[in-house]
Amino acid sequence: MLEIKDLSKEYRMGDVVVQALDRVNLTVERGEMVAIMGPSGSGKSTIMNIIGCLDRPTGGSYRFCGREVAGFSPREQAQLRNKEIGFVFQSFNLLPKLNALQNVELPLIYAGIPAKDRRRLAAEALLKMGLESRMHHKPKELSGGQQQRVAIARALVNNPRLLLADEPTGNLDSRSSREIMAIFQELHRGGMTIVLVTHENDIASCAQRIVRFHDGRIVADEKIEQVILRSEVAG
Repeated sequence: MLEIKDLSKEYRMGDVVVQALDRVNLTVERGEMVAIMGPSGSGKSTIMNIIGCLDRPTGGSYRFCGREVAGFSPREQAQLRNKEIGFVFQSFNLLPKLNALQNVELPLIYAGIPAKDRRRLAAEALLKMGLESRMHHKPKELSGGQQQRVAIARALVNNPRLLLADEPTGNLDSRSSREIMAIFQELHRGGMTIVLVTHENDIASCAQRIVRFHDGRIVADEKIEQVILRSEVAG
């Protein structure tokens, strides 16, 4: 699904050039669940942003489902993000004035889906997250784990091919973290391709494979024995 070859990313800070990624090669197959790890400044967030079409590489190739997207226009990148990629962030990124249902509807609005269909699809996504009784609650009325489940429902409502998660348990307690990772694993068993960034070993152990970055390069890429969790909310 993802083919990255000799990918580089440079940032200029005055006269200084920072090499965020240095000729990275990475392949993620359809249906894989991959954890990306590394210390601060290692390049893990940069590679995630490029995979998610939130940033552009300086050099190299990035192919998504066979399409070379490194040179996509901003509009083409936006279309790919909206239709093919779901995002889950550490900070949830829910709009505080909207309720759960309205937050989940947002990607459908951008996709031009009619209002009646938007409400139905958003409600179905929240139902799968076990939030049928919280659809009309605003983020401040939800726990951290519930807010992240709303964010997952929003990421999935357009039926993307790829789910990207950047430190998805970083703001959660241990119980909620296990709950969220169990949901990811349930989605993965259903065929979803998932790439997540984490600095926590126990979270990474929920994936099938760990890719470690250091100084803009991949220093390790290994398949692991996945720790299986069970979700009580995702079906």
